[in-house]
Amino acid sequence: MNRLPDAEITALLQAWENGDRTAEEKLWPLVYAELKRLAHIQMQQERPSHTLQPGALVNELYIRLLGWQKARWQNRAHFFGMCARLMRQILVDHACARSYQKRGGNPQRISLDAVATISESKESQLLALDDALKNFARLYPRQSEVVEMRFFGGLSFEEIAEVLRVSRLTVIRDWNFARAWLLAEMRAETTRGELHPGR
Repeated sequence: MNRLPDAEITALLQAWENGDRTAEEKLWPLVYAELKRLAHIQMQQERPSHTLQPGALVNELYIRLLGWQKARWQNRAHFFGMCARLMRQILVDHACARSYQKRGGNPQRISLDAVATISESKESQLLALDDALKNFARLYPRQSEVVEMRFFGGLSFEEIAEVLRVSRLTVIRDWNFARAWLLAEMRAETTRGELHPGR
């Protein structure tokens, strides 16, 4: 992640949070390029013909950010981590809408590592991953945040540690645990599906 002026961005975020419209106008040009990069990361996991493009994803993110009240931004890393989460939610919402329109929805579970490599049924895969992450988040909230910021947001271990206020080693352990847990969950679901194909 390119290093933007952290202190300036943090100050602008806090001013924006407090209702300063000029801070918002100054902030957006500073963060736009990085948000566009995050959007590209998100879109690489989508089908090539996806109707949303990175620029449109950033625009939708901006609209959602405008609706937030008292976001309590801690710093630059916290802001970008939350933006990555919102982008993921926008894509999930988009996939849900398309899935229900086309097929009534029937997402298939897949592993975390497989998401970026399988090209067909991207929407179903995103919905399945979102479902698995929701289950994971209920049991392990902090580790789920690590997955969102690392996998969806492209944040480094150091940046995630800064946002969560834990050590880099803790973040690495959380990441490894999350991957193992999700892989085991996906394998178990696949086995259940093979034993009960009508489910």
